[in-house]
Amino acid sequence: MESNGVIDQAVTVTDAAAAKAAALLAEKNDAAAAVRVFVKSGGCSGYMYGMAIDDRRLEGDREFEDKGVKLVVDKMSWPLLMGSEVDYVENMMGGGFSVHNPNATSSCGCGSSFRTDGSDAPDGEGSASCST
Repeated sequence: MESNGVIDQAVTVTDAAAAKAAALLAEKNDAAAAVRVFVKSGGCSGYMYGMAIDDRRLEGDREFEDKGVKLVVDKMSWPLLMGSEVDYVENMMGGGFSVHNPNATSSCGCGSSFRTDGSDAPDGEGSASCST
């Protein structure tokens, strides 16, 4: 589970997300690789979720393991993501990861942008609009 913080605030994955992430990590074939979950400024609600396969660890990263999948969250994203659950959903339009975030007070219709009360947007790559 979580290596440096409160376990009940860990970022977790659903069974579907664990299966998809494990397949992506296996393609990387690197024991240090993990799923990096992050937040950046942008989107129609203020923040956007991002995910990447990453073998680096940055100062202040929080590391978790759930259902056999390593997850990493940077120190700037952590306050916005604590307690979140990553899911993977397939539908007629394809498949994709989504984040169920208990800290989000509102989100846009596309589900990839959100806002929290009382938090400034982190420095990021600029704004982007939602696309479906």
